[in-house]
Amino acid sequence: MDQLLNTVLWDGKTIADLLTLEFFVSAIGSVLAALAILFVGFLVGGWARRRLVNLGGKYAHLDVTLFNFLGNVARYIVIGFAFLFVLNTFGIQTTSVVAVIGAAGLAIGLALQGTLSNVAAGVMIVFFRPFKIGDFVEVNGQMGTVKEIALNFTELASIGNVQIIIPNSEVWGNTIINYSSYDTRRAEWTFGVGYGANLKLAEETIRSTIMADERAKADPEPFIQVNNLGDSSVDFLVRVWCDSADYFAFQADMKRQVKEALDAAGVDIPFPTRTVVQVQG
Repeated sequence: MDQLLNTVLWDGKTIADLLTLEFFVSAIGSVLAALAILFVGFLVGGWARRRLVNLGGKYAHLDVTLFNFLGNVARYIVIGFAFLFVLNTFGIQTTSVVAVIGAAGLAIGLALQGTLSNVAAGVMIVFFRPFKIGDFVEVNGQMGTVKEIALNFTELASIGNVQIIIPNSEVWGNTIINYSSYDTRRAEWTFGVGYGANLKLAEETIRSTIMADERAKADPEPFIQVNNLGDSSVDFLVRVWCDSADYFAFQADMKRQVKEALDAAGVDIPFPTRTVVQVQG
């Protein structure tokens, strides 16, 4: 029994040493110190992130997306240092731990290629900025408003306010359509009128209806011309510029208003018809 109690287990301490009241008090003190360090680390990390995010939002010339990203990085760095201090509290040499982590880094990198590629893509997105938080984009077949650009994913809110999470590697590796990149967009419609309709009247009605809307821009000049002679209609192609923020509502509103204006002007709007001839056999 004495031989068992005198067995050295850790840091020159025997089992008998570990069973003493002094050791338990020391261990409890180390655990409490570790918990305190972790608490402070998470607290400081959260504070650093908020400060950077608030700094990005405080000045108009600063990029909010970049400062959100830097805030997340700062938080992880502070928490990482907190864990190193915790290891020191328990008497573990952090230099050896760092060396072990460095040696294992290659293996971990190979095992987490997908995750690391997402992080690398996130860095590219933040620094090259194909879009920013608040932009309305279409990425990898998904359309929505950018809510967050994290280290390994991008969050969108769809038109129906549904959360969409896309890995950053799939964002950076695919075509990105940013509908908010430019201040103005060109709305486009096709309106068909009957072959017997007065084309001049139809054109004037379409032009006056659309240009009377305050969202329509006179510069660049609107394009309203006959573009196609269909099977049952003469088609007008209409292109008018507007602010990007007004695009969807403007395009939808004009479809109804132009239809009502053409009806009021007596301009026939045809629909496909089919004549059935019965052959007597």
